[in-house]
Amino acid sequence: MMDRKRDRSILELETYAGRANPMMHRPIVKEEVLDFMRTRQDQLTGFLAEIQQFAANNNIPVIPQETVVYFQFMLSSLLPEKILEIGTAIGFSTLLFAETCPKARITTVERYEEMLSIARTNFAEYDQRDQIQLIEGDAAEILPKLTEQRYDFIFMDSAKTQYVKFLPYLLNNLSENGILVIDDVFQAGDITKSLKELPRRQRNITKGLNSLFDAVYADEKLQTMLLPLGDGLLLIKCKKIGAVI
Repeated sequence: MMDRKRDRSILELETYAGRANPMMHRPIVKEEVLDFMRTRQDQLTGFLAEIQQFAANNNIPVIPQETVVYFQFMLSSLLPEKILEIGTAIGFSTLLFAETCPKARITTVERYEEMLSIARTNFAEYDQRDQIQLIEGDAAEILPKLTEQRYDFIFMDSAKTQYVKFLPYLLNNLSENGILVIDDVFQAGDITKSLKELPRRQRNITKGLNSLFDAVYADEKLQTMLLPLGDGLLLIKCKKIGAVI
């Protein structure tokens, strides 16, 4: 039954295909190094491997294997009790978080119905511990309503032009030792280029990401780190008062 629902949902992905981020196929590290990271590290098994392959077969952007391994390593050490995700897509990373942190409560936000239809199916079948709360709608409208919530880990993988607008809400939602991870910040290296060098469709994304970097690096209360995994991860946490960085 679930497979039939998932197969029907594939038809709905045609409207998404035109918006899919082309950067997912443009590695920012040498291809031989990327291949080494993706093949020599531990591979997923079971339903997560099936969803990962489903995404690859249907050109659906999900976090790549090197990012998967990093999140497994980090989250198994951090052991977050509450996780917030902005950008569910088909629920691959959500379910990865759930499997890595079986005691965590996970809230995930998605607006596109073609993604939601598959995510619902995946959660119904694989969220065996009932860890996941799926909020359907625009994060721009939802985040201001989460003012009383605090999360130990936040992952943002949504509209790149909106990152800087969402940033204040997400920082406000971080717990004292919480970590915010923002995905796809390098845009296959385009972030280093002038706007004149870029296709018009890419310019607003680059402007938005540069505004994000400006905001983050201008805030002395934040500790940040960039990682060349996938299309680039930006890690942010709040400095502890009196700490020497």
